[in-house]
Amino acid sequence: MWVDPADDPRDTEGAGPEGELATLLDFLTNYRITLRMKCEGLDAEQLARRSVPPSTMSLLGLVRHLAEVERDWRNWISDGDPLPKLYGERDADFVNAVAEQAEVDAAYRDLEREQAATDAALAGHPDLGERLGKDRIPVRELLVHRIEEYARHCGHADLLRERIDGRVGQ
Repeated sequence: MWVDPADDPRDTEGAGPEGELATLLDFLTNYRITLRMKCEGLDAEQLARRSVPPSTMSLLGLVRHLAEVERDWRNWISDGDPLPKLYGERDADFVNAVAEQAEVDAAYRDLEREQAATDAALAGHPDLGERLGKDRIPVRELLVHRIEEYARHCGHADLLRERIDGRVGQ
């Protein structure tokens, strides 16, 4: 097993949270934790290691990508001008994920900051049916999309980690 169930930081035992919003936020939190678990214990070179050519996907690229999409989701719910890209042109989050500890540290800081900012932007909108932004996106749709994005990339992280050191997910 990846982690002893007694030491698993994800809260998966017992009754789940009450209500739709609490359930969605619980799933999002657990997928965020899972991504971090898949990256734990690896050095900068391992985190930046690409999957298989011609793919540019790496664990570090996934961390950077998720920081970028957290920021982009805030653009969806904003009525103002869009925030600029964190890493530049399309796919730069993956292409420019280099094996330097400073880049790894910056990526984690970016992810934490962007997650917190998106969480804060949505905290004032507990009505899942409320529509936000220029495109009138329902809060529910945004939360479900965030869960889907993390879940999909946690699957990628499983495969990337297995290729790096043979560890497999649970």
